[in-house]
Amino acid sequence: MAYEIIELKEGFLQFVIKRHERRNAVNFEVMDGLQKAIDKVKKSHHLGLVITGEGDQAFCSGGDLSVFHELKTEEEAYDMLSRMANILFDLFMLPKPTIALLNGIAIGGGCEIATACDFRFAHFNTRAGFVQGNLAITTGWGGGTMLLERLPSSQALSMLMKAKIYDAPELKEMGFIDYMYEGSHLEGLRAGLETMPSIEIEVLQAYKEIVLRKRDPLRLKEQVIREVRQCSILWEKEAHHEKVNLFINRKNSNI
Repeated sequence: MAYEIIELKEGFLQFVIKRHERRNAVNFEVMDGLQKAIDKVKKSHHLGLVITGEGDQAFCSGGDLSVFHELKTEEEAYDMLSRMANILFDLFMLPKPTIALLNGIAIGGGCEIATACDFRFAHFNTRAGFVQGNLAITTGWGGGTMLLERLPSSQALSMLMKAKIYDAPELKEMGFIDYMYEGSHLEGLRAGLETMPSIEIEVLQAYKEIVLRKRDPLRLKEQVIREVRQCSILWEKEAHHEKVNLFINRKNSNI
């Protein structure tokens, strides 16, 4: 199983990507599992959703290139990208609090998943960045649109356009990370949540509703669709496939 859904005694549901051998990269099974977790939180008594990765080396390294590199055309890419973008938009609009519990590396699509969450708690060893530009594509799961909702536009554009990896203190200073922790995932989650689990669920949902009322879901969804289409166009180009081949060959030569 590429994922696990866990009931936490803190009242949250936790979704764990369990592909440590692939640095918790996303495949279609992970997509299905994340949608299942989101749907379960919507319909249940859970206070909210926590997303993390197995182990202490990676939260999520983005899409699994060993799977998605087989997609060559714009339409093939669009089918995959729009599928995950719809899931992350659902996460972004979830009427309960959501937390990305970052542990280790979070790059590319991993950063998009984290951005879709309300809060980002990060271990001090976390390193993260929107590195899609290094593969000659843009964000393709709606993360660019969501980042521009989270951070000032100049800060968000800087993260997207530089396509570099930042360490946890830098991310905290930029406002991308809300809380830094040491120790285990669970210790970090408890410290970051503080008193939130003791608050009535109706109160948490009421505050989240205030945030959601600020957003125009139709406008945001349209922007996400355009973002996915732009990435799909770039995906088909030779520049992207050349960059991915170089990355895969370099990675294999280091094994």
